Amino acid sequence: QVQLVDSGGDSVQAGGSLRLSCAASGYTFSRNCMGWFREAPGKEREGVAGIYVRGGGTWLADSVKGRFTISQDNAKNTVYLQMNSLKPEDTAMYYCAGSRVFCGRKMDTYNYWGQGTQVTVSS
Repeated sequence: QVQLVDSGGDSVQAGGSLRLSCAASGYTFSRNCMGWFREAPGKEREGVAGIYVRGGGTWLADSVKGRFTISQDNAKNTVYLQMNSLKPEDTAMYYCAGSRVFCGRKMDTYNYWGQGTQVTVSS
């Protein structure tokens, strides 16, 4: 099993920045991909970014390209989501996720989930 602890959420004004962190523990070698998802009130959970643990290849949702960056520190088993130029529509609960195999954009691709960290962006 892999345990994920995500953190770094906060309340910021539009245009501000935050960095989310996701620390993995347990059978961390079983992770092939790490991702970030978000869920706004009344909306479905959507994929934001993903990164291959071993190769480093990444994907970003169109809505965050140019503003968000996903990165990792494998020595620390930690994945980061740097969020710049935040907008009110970025307000959501953000979840870290881990996949044993695929690095997809859909929830059912992922096997492990963090508890979520709240990001609130005010205008």
